[in-house]
Formats: sequence, C-alpha cells, structure tokens
Amino acid sequence: MMSRIVRSTMLVFGLSALIGVPVLSSSAFAGNKHMSEAVEHAQGAASHGKEGHADACVEHASEALKHAQAAGMKNPHLDEGVKHLTEAVKHGKAGHADACTEHANGAAMHLSEVK
Repeated sequence: MMSRIVRSTMLVFGLSALIGVPVLSSSAFAGNKHMSEAVEHAQGAASHGKEGHADACVEHASEALKHAQAAGMKNPHLDEGVKHLTEAVKHGKAGHADACTEHANGAAMHLSEVK
C-alpha cells in the first residue's frame, strides 16, 4: 500500500517536472533569443562600419537596438548596450562610419555580457 502511494507521488512530481520545466524555461529562451540577435546585429554593424559602410552600420545597429529593447530585461550591461546602439545609429546617420563602428563594438561587448 505504501509503495503504491510513493509510486503515485513520484509519478505526479515527474509529470509536473516534465510539463513545468519547459514552460518556465521557454520564457528565458525568448529573452536569450532577442539578446543573441542583438549581439549578432551589433557585430554586423561593427563589421560594416570597419569597411566604411555607415548606411549598413546604421541598419544593423537599428535592428540590434530593436532586439535589445524587446528583451525586456533589467541589466546594467543591457542599458549600456542600448546607449551604445543609440549612439551608433546617430553617428552612422551622420555618415561617421568610424564612430558607428566604435559604438557598435561597445554595444556588442556589453550585450554579450547580459545573462
């Protein structure tokens, strides 16, 4: 009788874990998806900026900024990354590929530190 109760309890906890863990962790993966996209676009912005392509730097920095803001997290590295991306867009629109590159690199560094 006791082993039957133990088995039933283990079954309930096991099923709860199988259902609960993926549901809880999927929200964490959604944030990480935005962060990985933000880092990827920030690195792309820096790469294009190094080649002197201010317009492409702006495109990638803008896309990185959208993803960073969509992550919806509270993190000092995220805040710094957003500041750098905002500056990268501003300088890139002014045709300053070198400044766009510098800020995109700073953003990529900070965004990659977001946990």
